[in-house]
Amino acid sequence: MMKTELIVALDIPDLKTALNFLRRLPPSVRWSKVGLELFSAAGPEAVSAITATGRQVFLDLKLHDIPNTVGRTVAALARCGAAMVTIHAAGGPAMISAAAQAASSRPIKIIAVTTLTSLDQSDLASIGLDHYTPSELTRRLAILAVRHGADGIVAAPTELPHLRKELGPRPIIITPGIRPSNSPSDDQKRTATPAAAVRDGASFLVVGRPIVQADDPAEAAQRILAEMQEA
Repeated sequence: MMKTELIVALDIPDLKTALNFLRRLPPSVRWSKVGLELFSAAGPEAVSAITATGRQVFLDLKLHDIPNTVGRTVAALARCGAAMVTIHAAGGPAMISAAAQAASSRPIKIIAVTTLTSLDQSDLASIGLDHYTPSELTRRLAILAVRHGADGIVAAPTELPHLRKELGPRPIIITPGIRPSNSPSDDQKRTATPAAAVRDGASFLVVGRPIVQADDPAEAAQRILAEMQEA
């Protein structure tokens, strides 16, 4: 299994601010996440501008549409330089397979979102999934995604130990909901420290607000990297 790496989530409203922020981070932070907010503001230019700085881009767009549309979108996103892109595992086997097929001859990996870390049992009940716990739904979607060609999944840290054991060492597991010690959980309901997530088998840790909103982002990133290294 690969060494766990840090992805800094650029939850920033415009590209100029995001690029200025990246200059404040240490070179050891090799990955940046571009989500819906920044991609909506700057489009594919956000990906190409960030990759031009030498960092790789995890493009978190959570694609969820008919298979043909998702496959064509994955091909387009690969051309703009994204290294990984998210789809929703809930899109089903045909959609997952279409995304995987589109990525197979291109330098982009397909990462399937399972259960959002903002959801708990009561949230699942409110959308008619009360017969699943978050862990059960995550497991079901993770197995579905990997079986139909996804390179990896996104899963909350609370599901990591069981998923890594069941899926084995090969699939990528990207873990949001990472909060350093003494950091507020904000709107994340299933969280863990960086050290715990590394020990449980995460491939990548996604950290946003604890770094982006820190008075000294470089120092905050270094603290997280040090905790990851110790684990």
